[in-house]
Amino acid sequence: MRISQLAERSGVPATTLRFYEGAGLLPADRTPAGYRVYGEDAVERLAFIGAAKHLGLPLEEIGELLGVWEAGACRDVKADLRPRIAARLAGAESRVAELAAFTASLRTALHHLDALPDRASPCDSGCGLLAPPSPPMAGTGAVDAVLASSPHSARAEAEAERWRTAPVACSLRGEGLGERTGRWREAVAGAVRTAMPEGLRLTLPVERTGRIAELAAAEQQCCPFFDFRLHLDGPHLYLEVRAPAEGAGLLGELFGLAA
Repeated sequence: MRISQLAERSGVPATTLRFYEGAGLLPADRTPAGYRVYGEDAVERLAFIGAAKHLGLPLEEIGELLGVWEAGACRDVKADLRPRIAARLAGAESRVAELAAFTASLRTALHHLDALPDRASPCDSGCGLLAPPSPPMAGTGAVDAVLASSPHSARAEAEAERWRTAPVACSLRGEGLGERTGRWREAVAGAVRTAMPEGLRLTLPVERTGRIAELAAAEQQCCPFFDFRLHLDGPHLYLEVRAPAEGAGLLGELFGLAA
């Protein structure tokens, strides 16, 4: 096949085929006139490259993997591919935790901004527009999104106790309360529930981290007596929810009871 024919059959642009050749991923023979020609195996090779790229593997690693693939033993490709995917998964989970914490930070900043008075004087440091009183990673109104090995600072631990003195009351009413309750029940559906001191621990798939973090940040705005902690560990998300004794009934109603 000429390069135009391979591009048509594979759906990969000719410019990309030339780039792959230069990167050592797609060898090509040459005609006496200097035109590139490819065998039938090039289509299968491009499909393999495309699948590897979809998994987020860099070209350097794809080249290494192609060397194993060319040997023809599926078990060897599997053995080589597994740790590469595991490494990508760990990186993705780390980014999920960072994004969850950042989302909570933005929601706290927005709530702080809405609560400030509209001053007619010139804007200066006294306005406090960009200085929320409590950073969302360190206390009530926040989501403690951490990896399994991440430590808590002494300040964060101290501020995290504010939920104990918050009034057990929810500012949501009517349809708003029903909608929030429905979203929580959908988000934690199928969770494994375990009792813990003053609360509940729910084990969920890690893919739900973003949704859970968003809900927890929103929940803190209307029900500050809830304390949320998110903990990522491999494929699992552990959501810990605590409340004062007076709020235990509301906690059970919203998140269910331990088995």
